[in-house]
Amino acid sequence: MKSILYTLLLFAITVNAQTATKEQIISELPEIEITEGINLHIISPEPIQYVDLSTAQLTGDLPTTNIARIKITDEQKSDEKVKKVNHSAFLDRDKIGIITVMGQSFIAQYKAVYRNSENLNTVTNIHIQAEAMQPIEFDKMIFSNLELRKFAVDIIQKKSENNPIRQEKDFNLSFQLNNVYVISDYIFLDMTFKNNSNLSYDIEALKFSIEDKKIHKATNNQSIEMMPLFQLNPQKHFKKNFRNIYVFKKFTYPNSKVMMIRLIEEQLSGRTIEMKVNYSDILKADTF
Repeated sequence: MKSILYTLLLFAITVNAQTATKEQIISELPEIEITEGINLHIISPEPIQYVDLSTAQLTGDLPTTNIARIKITDEQKSDEKVKKVNHSAFLDRDKIGIITVMGQSFIAQYKAVYRNSENLNTVTNIHIQAEAMQPIEFDKMIFSNLELRKFAVDIIQKKSENNPIRQEKDFNLSFQLNNVYVISDYIFLDMTFKNNSNLSYDIEALKFSIEDKKIHKATNNQSIEMMPLFQLNPQKHFKKNFRNIYVFKKFTYPNSKVMMIRLIEEQLSGRTIEMKVNYSDILKADTF
C-alpha cells in the first residue's frame, strides 16, 4: 500500500518538475495534412479546453468534449481580400495555419499542410500522441480526467466489495459504499449497486448532498447538492450488479451533518434508496 502511494506521489512530483513548457518553433512542429471538403478530426485523450486556428484558412468546432473538428474554410466564406486571388494561392502549403489544442494537462500544436483532394490517402482523423503533448504548469496538483480514470480503474481492480463501509437494503436492492480513497485533493467513492429482483433497474439520478443529521422543522433543513467531478462509468441501466467510482474535489462537513446519497429509479413508481455517510467515514479514507 505504502509503496503504491509512494510511486503515485513520485509520479506527481516528476510531472510537476517537468511542467515548464519549452519554447516551440514552427519548423519543429509535427505536420498534419488537410484537404478541401474533408473534415479532420483531432481526438484528445482528455476533454479539450481550448482550440486556436491561427489563420482564416482554417475553421472548426468541438462536436464533443474530446474531439476537435477542423476543415479548410470554404472559398465563398473567405474574406474579400482572399476572394480576389486564386484559391490555390489561398491554400499555401506552408502557410495554411497552426492548430493549437489545449487539454486539461497538456498543449499540442501542429502545422497544417495542404494535401490535394485527388490524393486518396487523405487523413480524416488523428489521435494526439504523447510525444506531441507538452505539459501545462499548474499552481496546484491537478489531475486530468485521463489520470482520474486510471486511478478509478486501479480501484475497480481491488477486491473491496465484501466488507463495505456502509450498506442499505430495500426493494430487493442492495446499495453499498465499498470504500473511500483519497489522493491529493481528490476523494474517490467506490460504490456497488445490486439488484436481487428480476426487474432491471433504470437509473434516473444518483444524487449527492450534504444535509442536517437532525431536522427539527422542514423549513430549517439545509441541503447542499454536490456534483462529482468525474465518474468512471456513465451507465444508466443495470440488471443485477453495477459498480462505479465517483470522484469529488476535497470537501469537509461538520458532525451535525451527513452526506446523503440517493439512488432514484426512472419510472413513476420507482424504487428509491438512500444512504447516509458520516464525516468519520470520509476521514478514514484509504490511500492507494
